[in-house]
Amino acid sequence: MRTTLDLDDALLSEAKRRAADKGTTLTAFVEHALAAALAGRDETGPRYRLAWKTHRGSAPPIVDVADRDHLIDVMEGRR
Repeated sequence: MRTTLDLDDALLSEAKRRAADKGTTLTAFVEHALAAALAGRDETGPRYRLAWKTHRGSAPPIVDVADRDHLIDVMEGRR
């Protein structure tokens, strides 16, 4: 299928250079790049599950985060 795209000059130049480096046509290079971008994540593999770690602790001191000096003093245990 034939179509027209409006591409950034630098992007097109880099695509042409890489296609030439690989010894392929610009069309084949763009088709491969587009197919890879559309392929997405492999859904057949196991999904990543984040394990939250929680710890009991005391409530943090009430600090006005806009007061940088006071915040640093509290974080460093000076107050």
